[in-house]
Amino acid sequence: MGKIKTRFIGDTDLEEKQKKEQKARAYEKKLEKKASVEKAPEDKSEVKSETAPKKIKSNKKAESKKLGSRPHSNNYQKAKKMVDKNKIYTLEEAIKLLKEIKYAKFDESIELHFNVDETGLKGEIELPHSTGKTVRVAIVDDKILANLEKGLIDFDILITHPSFMPKLAKFAKVLGPKGLMPNPKAGTISPKPEEVAKKFQKGTLRWKTEAKFPLIHQMIGKISFEDKALMENAKAFILAVGASHITQAVIKSTMSPGIKIELDK
Repeated sequence: MGKIKTRFIGDTDLEEKQKKEQKARAYEKKLEKKASVEKAPEDKSEVKSETAPKKIKSNKKAESKKLGSRPHSNNYQKAKKMVDKNKIYTLEEAIKLLKEIKYAKFDESIELHFNVDETGLKGEIELPHSTGKTVRVAIVDDKILANLEKGLIDFDILITHPSFMPKLAKFAKVLGPKGLMPNPKAGTISPKPEEVAKKFQKGTLRWKTEAKFPLIHQMIGKISFEDKALMENAKAFILAVGASHITQAVIKSTMSPGIKIELDK
């Protein structure tokens, strides 16, 4: 007789139960593995989103480095400390202070900067004294037209006889944006262009507000000028704009901080 294997019904039921539990656990693991695989892209995106601020931050830093302005020099900081930002100086006091705080080695320009009550203000004025800036005045002739054809512009003011306007028309897109196109309002079209040229060569200034902002900027001389000459030029320009239009006035040199000045209204 062969060997007899004893089986118990209870043990068999238990085995079947264990098999079922094992299959259930294996199925659960399979589901968990599948879920983790499907979730992986989300995890990557989460990691990416977590690191994104760092990337944006570095980009902003690079952008600010590219667009940001350099800090002012120690000389400028010293000059700035000598200006009381809460005080409104008389014109005489401001000009004297500009010369005291001068630190640049070149002959700086003296500039007036106005906040005015409206845009569109403009005019022209011949100051009592030269501004120290050489103004290149040209009268349209065949040579000027030939230079324009070559793209050469070697003038600051262009004056023309009316007869040349048809020939100048094709250069309007080049001269117009630069403010160099002759026009009647600016007084640069005249049957007597030689007389107009002499007027501008004497130092006649054309001024106007910025295109979109009520601001006016004008050079009135050099820091090497006598105080009296700078004062007379400044007063003449203030009068031309009209003190009633000016809400705030600042005078400065090329390298200095601005100094607020009072106006007689």
